[in-house]
Amino acid sequence: MIYSGIMSQTATEGPRRHRLTVEDYYRMGEAGILAPDARVELIEGEIIDMAPPGSRHAGTVNQLTVLLQRGAGQGAIVQVQNPISLDRYSEPQPDLALLLPRADYYKSALAKPNEVILVVEVADTTLRYDRDRKTGLYARNGIAEVWLVDVRGERLTRYRDPAQGSYGRVDEPDLIGTRLAVDSLPDARFDLSALFAR
Repeated sequence: MIYSGIMSQTATEGPRRHRLTVEDYYRMGEAGILAPDARVELIEGEIIDMAPPGSRHAGTVNQLTVLLQRGAGQGAIVQVQNPISLDRYSEPQPDLALLLPRADYYKSALAKPNEVILVVEVADTTLRYDRDRKTGLYARNGIAEVWLVDVRGERLTRYRDPAQGSYGRVDEPDLIGTRLAVDSLPDARFDLSALFAR
């Protein structure tokens, strides 16, 4: 009788997921479980395959790299498709990030949320995932600003003011005839007017 009670309780709970930590993730890489060139990232304890970038995605990342570097100057480090350390269970690799200047260029440790000025995700085939899962992750970890670039829809959505797991300000700025500012980098202006030009 006691045994069957335990069984029914266990049956109603369902399977539990085992969340990997960042340390587990790195050990898997060191052990060869993850190939050195694997395109994966750790999101909330899950290893997520990153979509292979097509030419439109790759070209947009290249273009944004130049535009962000031009606009930020010496005020920020432009990081391209490298990880940032959010918490114990998440180490995403955004397409671009603006980081606070640091003398070692982040060689000694990955950037933490308080060192990230801006995250840019370029979405071609991953728009829903980037919008619905990754922006919430960034908000929960206090990333000040996120730009989501929709390659197919040719629009940029800006997320600002993180609080309680979401962003308080969300807008789609007009990219023509205006230079975008980033809240945490007030002296910089970014000319994205040619972003979706063919």
